[in-house]
Amino acid sequence: MQTTTVPDPQFRHLMQVTARPASIFVRGQGAWLWDEAGRRYLDWLQGWAVNSLGHSPELISRALQEQSTQLLTPSPALYNLPSLRLAASLCELSGFDQVFFGSTGAEANEGAIKLARKWGRVARGGAYEIVTFADAFHGRNLATMAASGKAGWDALFPPNVPGFAKARLNDLDSVLAALSPRSVAILLEPVQGEAGVRPATPEFLRALRRLCDERGLLLMFDEVQTGCARLGELFGFQHFGVEPDVLTLGKGLGGGVPISALLARAHCSVFEHGDQGGTYAGNPLMCAVALAVLDRLRQPEFLAGVRTQGARLGEGLRELSARHGLGEVRGHGLLWALELGHDGAGAVVERCREQGLLINAARPHCLRFMPRLDSTPEEIDQGLRLLERALAPGEAH
Repeated sequence: MQTTTVPDPQFRHLMQVTARPASIFVRGQGAWLWDEAGRRYLDWLQGWAVNSLGHSPELISRALQEQSTQLLTPSPALYNLPSLRLAASLCELSGFDQVFFGSTGAEANEGAIKLARKWGRVARGGAYEIVTFADAFHGRNLATMAASGKAGWDALFPPNVPGFAKARLNDLDSVLAALSPRSVAILLEPVQGEAGVRPATPEFLRALRRLCDERGLLLMFDEVQTGCARLGELFGFQHFGVEPDVLTLGKGLGGGVPISALLARAHCSVFEHGDQGGTYAGNPLMCAVALAVLDRLRQPEFLAGVRTQGARLGEGLRELSARHGLGEVRGHGLLWALELGHDGAGAVVERCREQGLLINAARPHCLRFMPRLDSTPEEIDQGLRLLERALAPGEAH
C-alpha cells in the first residue's frame, strides 16, 4: 500500500520497514477487513496472497482450537502426527517424495538453495551456482535476496551471497549464457508475482526442463505465491504442465498462519542429519491448519471456482483497460495485474483505499490483485466497480 509516513507516536515502537496507511485494522471476515474506526474494506491483498480462504475462516479457527488443546510443538527433533499427515498429503497430491516444513517462503527458498548446493557436492563434483532471473523475488534472507533480481537489492547489504547467475525470463539464450561448469540448478517463479504477474511461457518452461535433463541440472520452482490453487490448479506446475525437481510453497498453504514447504524428488532429496532444521519446523499447530486448508483447496469444485471467478476478474479488468485506455492485463486464476501505461499506480492504490478497496502496486505502473480464492461473483463485480471509480481521475493519461 502506497502512503506517506505518519508522524504518530503510537507507531514509534515498530521499525519503519515499509510505508503503511494510518488506519489500524482490527477485524477480518471472508473478503472483508475493518479498521478501528469501523470502516469496511474489500480486501484484494489478502495478506499478499496468504489468506487463501479469506479472513478468519471457520475451518482454520476449528483446526487451531482443536490442535491447541492437544499439542503445540514437541520439538523438531520429535515426530508429530499433523506434520506426518501433511507431508503425506502434499507428496500424494504433487508427486514429490519428501518435504521439509518451514515458517516462511523465504525459509523454504533458502532451503531449496541449500539442497541444490548439497546435491551439487554429492552428485556434480561441487557445483554450486544457481541460475535465477532478473525481476524475480525469492525472499528477504541474504541468500534469497541474492537469488532475487530486484533492482537495487545488490547494494543494500554487501557483501552479497555469491553463486547466482542472472538470466531473463522467457529468454532461453540468456539462460544458456548464464550456465557454467559450476551450475547446479535453475530456480524461477512460474509467474513472477512481485514483478507484476509476469508468467513464464509453457514453451520456455518445457525448454528449461529439457535443458536441465540434458545438462544434469535441477529445475526448481518457487511457488510461494503461485502454488496452493492461486492459478486455478493445486500447484502452478500443473497449470503449465512442466514438473520440476524441487518445489517451494508458502503463503496460501497456511491460509493465514505461518507455514511453508520445501518439496523434493527422491533423487535430489540429499539432506543428512544436521543439514537443515528450524525451531518451528513442522510444528503441529501450523501443520494442522495447513492440512485443513489443503483439504479444501484440493477439491475439484473449489479449483473450478477459482478458475471461474478468475476468468470473471480477468474479463472485467480487460473491459476496464479498454474503457480507460490502459495497458496489458495479465494473470491466471486469481492472481492478476493491470498495466496503467503511466507511473500512477501508487495514487490509484490510495484512491482505491478511499473507495474501500485494498489493492497493491506491484510496480509504479502496475496494479496487482490477489482476492481470496473462494471469492463470490458479487465480490468480483463489487471490486471492479470500486476500481473503476478510482481509475476515473486517471482517464486523461
